[in-house]
Amino acid sequence: MKHFFVSIAQLLTFVAVSGSSLAGDDFQVLKGPYLGQTPPGLTPEVFAPNIISTKGWEVSGVFGPDMKEFYYIRENAETKKQELVLVEYKDNRWNEKAVSPRRGTPTFSPDGMTMHLGGRYKERSDGGWSEIKSLGSPFEEIEIMRLTSSSKGTYTFDEIGMPGGVGIIRYSQLVDGKREEPKSFGKEINTGTFNAHPYIAPDESYIIWDGRRESGYGGSDLYISFQQKDGSWSDAINMGDQINSEDWDAVATVTPDGKYLIFNRMVDRETENVDLFWVDAQIIETLRPK
Repeated sequence: MKHFFVSIAQLLTFVAVSGSSLAGDDFQVLKGPYLGQTPPGLTPEVFAPNIISTKGWEVSGVFGPDMKEFYYIRENAETKKQELVLVEYKDNRWNEKAVSPRRGTPTFSPDGMTMHLGGRYKERSDGGWSEIKSLGSPFEEIEIMRLTSSSKGTYTFDEIGMPGGVGIIRYSQLVDGKREEPKSFGKEINTGTFNAHPYIAPDESYIIWDGRRESGYGGSDLYISFQQKDGSWSDAINMGDQINSEDWDAVATVTPDGKYLIFNRMVDRETENVDLFWVDAQIIETLRPK
């Protein structure tokens, strides 16, 4: 499959696209929420088939805080290079707004004021997004692939290329306004190999990540752990055969409105076809221990 790891030294710079669309006239007429797609139930469905999810390689889909922007990463069919795409809802329709070379994996803080880019970030103001800034030490010494944050400011993040493919997921809390040193989650989360791409719920009630375990369905599976009343984390729960397949299932996020889970799935290893899938976020509640 495509090499999904990138250096945090890479920066995010969009290039505006004039009169461009992803799928000609079909894309230009998409209207309404979620790129005009009919929302799924508790069975995952391909997200925006033949528009966003094609026969190529598309990963890491995330809506902006106001649900009027959608970012994802794709392989350019002609150049074979990875690029970051911004699709925007404006004038009552969705259009491809901007494209840049692949420069990190964007996520958003729950309040929408920060765009995280691994160990770097941008801040939103009335004038738009700031220049890219570094999180500073010790984060800049860790090759972070994906970082997500909670409403309390807790960071959860992975590390690119851990020796032996172990994959360590860490967290860093804000205590009295000060950022704590990163700590590793326990064996409930850091078991198996290739643990990566954590997503922490805004209220810190659960964490979703992907990794490989002998008890899994094949390749990397999506797992979830729920925070207990005493602050500890439950044993990892495989998200099941509706979410996980025999191949690579990874990079989960929940839409800012809390309604849908978006994730990646390898649908054809021979052609390296990876699509975005989405499912009703209520599937998370079906897994929560009673």
